[in-house]
Amino acid sequence: MGIYILKRIMSIIPVFLLATLLTTGMIQLSPVDPAEAYVAAAHIQPTDDILEQKRHEFGLDQPFFIQYVNSILKKCQFDFGISYVSNKPVWDEVTLRMPATIELALGSLLIAVVVSVPLGFLAGMKRNRAIDHISRFISFFGASIPTFWLGYMLVFFFSVQLDLFPVEGIGTWQHLVLPSLTLALPLIAMYTRLLRASVIENLQEPYVQYAKIRGLKNKSIMAKHVLKMAISPMITGLGMNLGKLLTGTIIVEVVFSWPGFGRYFIEAIFNRDIPVIQCYVFIAATFFILSSLIVDLIQMFIDPRISRKEGQYR
Repeated sequence: MGIYILKRIMSIIPVFLLATLLTTGMIQLSPVDPAEAYVAAAHIQPTDDILEQKRHEFGLDQPFFIQYVNSILKKCQFDFGISYVSNKPVWDEVTLRMPATIELALGSLLIAVVVSVPLGFLAGMKRNRAIDHISRFISFFGASIPTFWLGYMLVFFFSVQLDLFPVEGIGTWQHLVLPSLTLALPLIAMYTRLLRASVIENLQEPYVQYAKIRGLKNKSIMAKHVLKMAISPMITGLGMNLGKLLTGTIIVEVVFSWPGFGRYFIEAIFNRDIPVIQCYVFIAATFFILSSLIVDLIQMFIDPRISRKEGQYR
């Protein structure tokens, strides 16, 4: 088990190097000159001397390999450069906005898990009954409705008509309700269907029949055995969506004026703030890597056979 964990952690290093290569190569492949983008954002009259000076400051006059190595060293020190717009360190700007995105991501995941686990489990146990039909309707509705439209509808009914929750901003739990629900509904649709299908599949496995022959109660079989094995695909989905949510739920943050990481990234695109865009790409890759690692470790503790299979394959 320890060897498996070490191998999974070591596998992060090549992805880190590849993510750094991509963010460094963005400048080489982009038609936008970083020096021109900087002077435009700073409202400086561009001249050949100023542009040449800025290219030298940014290290763009060095060979690509030197730029790549310097980029790795800087990222290890959490140095992502200076924002062209605010003229402040990008990492300071990101750490200022990341807590809001984390709060929104965890809030939406909590709602999704609390609703989808009992709903999907009951739908799988009571196939083709009323609860199953209800879960199907919720799943189809949640999977088909556009996120931005759902956000505006929630604002219209619960903020404008009923005046129950704030329209925008951050600060209290009331501000968190509507954007979290907007993000949670598509997740509920996906996790409910995943768990339902997994429960139905596990109910047909031989270990369920063996447990019944041993005289175990049906509730004990469902709670201790079927749910434990059926929830595995849902955990994988949670890990993938956690990385997506932590990189900034851009549409929802824009709809609800949520001061998060995704909204900051959109503003950087419009302003051609290249250091912020590079930072976003790198952090997004890092979050997906870490989410995948966390999911693999959780899956390993739920089903220790995973680490043994890895050892056999290697």
